[in-house]
Amino acid sequence: MSIATCPPLTTAEIPIQPESMTLHQGDCVTLASDEHTYQVISVDDSHDRCWLRRWPLSRQGSEVFEISLQQVRASRPHRP
Repeated sequence: MSIATCPPLTTAEIPIQPESMTLHQGDCVTLASDEHTYQVISVDDSHDRCWLRRWPLSRQGSEVFEISLQQVRASRPHRP
């Protein structure tokens, strides 16, 4: 599974499902519940949570929200 990369925030690697993908801060992902793209802001793998914001950012900014890692899935790669 590949993960599309938004501008990186850090280089931290956090395995959320070791057999299927590794989540990096700055990666773009989708949710099981919709097809919108979100940027990974932070991950707390010990509590099975992560913080995301909608990507691309809106002019007014994008609100950060917390969600379970089980609801995150790899996004299709961005095309230029």
